[in-house]
Amino acid sequence: MTRRSVALLGATGSVGTQALDVLRRERERFDLVAIAAGTSVDRLAQVAREFAVPRVGVARAEDASALRALLAGGVEIVVGESGLAELAASADIVINAVVGFAGLPVTMSALAAGKRLALANKESLIAAAPLVAAVRETPGAEILPIDSEHCAIHQCLASSHEPGHPDVRRLLLTASGGPFRGWSRERLRDATLADALRHPTWTMGPKITIDSSTLMNKGLEVLEASALFGVDVGRVDVVVHPQSIVHSMVEYVDGSVIAQLSAPDMRLPIAYCLGLPERLDHAWGALDFAAGVSLTFEAPDVGAFPALGLAYGAAKRAGAAPAWLSAANEVAVAACLDGRLAWSEVVAVVAEVMDHYEDDPLKSLEDLVANDAAARRLAAASVARRS
Repeated sequence: MTRRSVALLGATGSVGTQALDVLRRERERFDLVAIAAGTSVDRLAQVAREFAVPRVGVARAEDASALRALLAGGVEIVVGESGLAELAASADIVINAVVGFAGLPVTMSALAAGKRLALANKESLIAAAPLVAAVRETPGAEILPIDSEHCAIHQCLASSHEPGHPDVRRLLLTASGGPFRGWSRERLRDATLADALRHPTWTMGPKITIDSSTLMNKGLEVLEASALFGVDVGRVDVVVHPQSIVHSMVEYVDGSVIAQLSAPDMRLPIAYCLGLPERLDHAWGALDFAAGVSLTFEAPDVGAFPALGLAYGAAKRAGAAPAWLSAANEVAVAACLDGRLAWSEVVAVVAEVMDHYEDDPLKSLEDLVANDAAARRLAAASVARRS
């Protein structure tokens, strides 16, 4: 395998921490040349020293000053959105693990520079799908998904080679069901933040854990799958699989179903995105079938979890509708995590915002920024009324 450089943006979060674990074991194959984080300055400095990273990015100027005091001379420090975009064009492989809409500059810059984008930031792709599609045509640019579901689909599509995948009947995204699987609508009214943060099979960051509890994460993944693989959203289905062993499936027109199975371990999809076309020789997620592996599946309860319907509705309206969905959800989830909004009202806020959406074809980055801001204003107002 040719030695390649890596930029890890979002280095101190859940995905970033697991990516570092992969990179520790593959020092002969990869050079970590750039890292960035939001506000975890001490942790960022530790990573920079451990890997001798020459370029480091932070969100705020005051954090840059604190970081300089922790690092030896010779380390270049960049700041803000422009700094992230600069780092995203600086390596062969760019891991975008930035949380939320803030990851958009990384996605756009990496693709515009013709880099491999290992994408854990679904919001940037969902919100800006038409804009990302255009820059994705840059020679050398490619997107490999770190999400376990989309990484599974990527592997299962290996035998489908035509654009739009006409030989594929549907993509089947699996969902664990989250901590509230089987709960009735009545019982969900009393669900707490602490309940929502107890995911039964995955250890993730707080935002994605809340999204999993509402099934909004699965709705966003439906949008992401459609954009990633060029498959109409009507051919993307969700099935609940509580064991989280089958990470997703592809059903072909002849009835064959190809699935990717492993124990839940995010290091597996991270390693897949780094190593392709080769596979790194580490048995992350290995299963012992002789010891017994139970696989069960069921339909999602769309009545108790209306976020799925909101996502499909946004997909059908297209344009800026997915951007509104993602932005409103970010605001509502942040309010829930801050204790300003009950868990049971998170999706209600998103639904209220989507009721105000008017069709916009989303022709430019300026259009996207304006739509994102409008949805956030409406969501903030809805949260304030409910607080």
